[in-house]
Amino acid sequence: MANQVFNIAKGHVNEYVARVLGNDPAAATLVVVLFKVSEADATLIDYDLLSTLIAGSNTECDFDNYTRTLLTDSGEGLAVTVDDTNDRKEADFNDITITSAGGGTNNTLTKAVICYDPSSSGVTDSVMIPLTHHDFVVTTNGNDLIIQVDAAGFYRAA
Repeated sequence: MANQVFNIAKGHVNEYVARVLGNDPAAATLVVVLFKVSEADATLIDYDLLSTLIAGSNTECDFDNYTRTLLTDSGEGLAVTVDDTNDRKEADFNDITITSAGGGTNNTLTKAVICYDPSSSGVTDSVMIPLTHHDFVVTTNGNDLIIQVDAAGFYRAA
């Protein structure tokens, strides 16, 4: 589950996932952004846009073969599940593999941040709303990197 939900997204994460799944707007996606430097959690959760988060004391990864991962309404296993047995609603996506991560330029990662992007570009930081952040501590070395923020899903509302 999420290490923390950004204040701007509290109470809305499943809604943003549902918007991506429902194509509302048609270009909406979730974007997974990896960081090699990140501020303390109590500071991090106050950011309302990815652009201001990056303008703070947070540094996005730049290891070989790194690109932001876009999660759409098909192909990545993005889903919201209602669990009536345990009285909760969960959001998840398939594990992400970055082939040959690093090797020449390596990073020691600190966080994975899941953002909502209404434009699907994955590059317009000033419109992306950070939803959740997850501790993700690993050092790239040229091997495949598998991103699994939590086996139980990336977000749970209970």
